[in-house]
Amino acid sequence: MSLIGLIIAVAFILGGNIIEGGHPSALGDLPAFMIVIGGTIGAALTQFPFSVVGASLKRFKWLLSPLKTDMGGQSELLQELAGNARRNGMLALESMTEQIQDPFLKKGIQMMVDGYEKDKIYEVLEKEIEFEQEDIEQTVKFYEAMGGYCPTMGIVGAVFGLIHAMGLLNAPDKLGGAIAVAFIATIYGVSAANLIFLPFGNRYKAFAHQLRHYKEMTLTGIMCIMDGESQQRLQVSLSPYLGHEANEKEKG
Repeated sequence: MSLIGLIIAVAFILGGNIIEGGHPSALGDLPAFMIVIGGTIGAALTQFPFSVVGASLKRFKWLLSPLKTDMGGQSELLQELAGNARRNGMLALESMTEQIQDPFLKKGIQMMVDGYEKDKIYEVLEKEIEFEQEDIEQTVKFYEAMGGYCPTMGIVGAVFGLIHAMGLLNAPDKLGGAIAVAFIATIYGVSAANLIFLPFGNRYKAFAHQLRHYKEMTLTGIMCIMDGESQQRLQVSLSPYLGHEANEKEKG
């Protein structure tokens, strides 16, 4: 819903401006845009390495097409794997790895087939979850940083505009328009921070939360398979995650 929410917010803001007698074209100012957005991006690039910026750009597609984690489908697959392992042994799972699309689950199953100890499998997969969470957290901080810098850049743009306006004191007919243009930079800074950068950062927090639950459920299933649990007992172990997903959908 990220872009839909942005469109709704912009539509209502512009609509209110029009009702008040303003015109959308009055909000267009290229120098103000360059100062605010360019300055914000430059400040963020100063703070973060290119690896973080690159990862953040790659994850932008999540905002266009939100992540889909099929908890129910993953639960059914884990139960199928558990049943096969219980009937035919761990090595029987090797023939099922080709049908597993999830790299995280596939890695865990392959480690089981290769004979790794349960503690080692848990350690490796748990670290992978933590590293992924830390990586996404850097993307969150990247957007939050831009959300912090943006209003300040808006003030910088406004000050530059007022300096220009002061040079027009001998031309009163141009002074009002120059002051109005100066405050457009402030509008850009506050709007971009509160409509784009900060909401997007919070959206990535939701994605991180979603991924953590999905992979923790998968890790729980892998551990149950290692313990030789039946499909029924595995289903009980995974039920809290599925219940959490249902509650999240109801809240949404």
